[in-house]
Amino acid sequence: MKKGIHPNYRPVVFMDVSANVSFLTRSCVECEQTVKWEDGNEYPLYKIEISSASHPFYTGKMSYIDTTGRVEKFQKRFQRNTPKS
Repeated sequence: MKKGIHPNYRPVVFMDVSANVSFLTRSCVECEQTVKWEDGNEYPLYKIEISSASHPFYTGKMSYIDTTGRVEKFQKRFQRNTPKS
């Protein structure tokens, strides 16, 4: 293997800023901040906007839109008015 071409694969703490939840995993992402983790060690910190802790699909707070009413309204508005023969 060539030296210096592989990314730095190391433990990183990802912090979901919207849910205030953190988890430790391994990654190659570049980080500027560090945080002290539960085990007493200091790890690079990468802040994310959304994770499984805050995503509506995983939290069960997903809203469903009534698309059938919208489609019928659209079809009614733009239907062709052709005279009957």
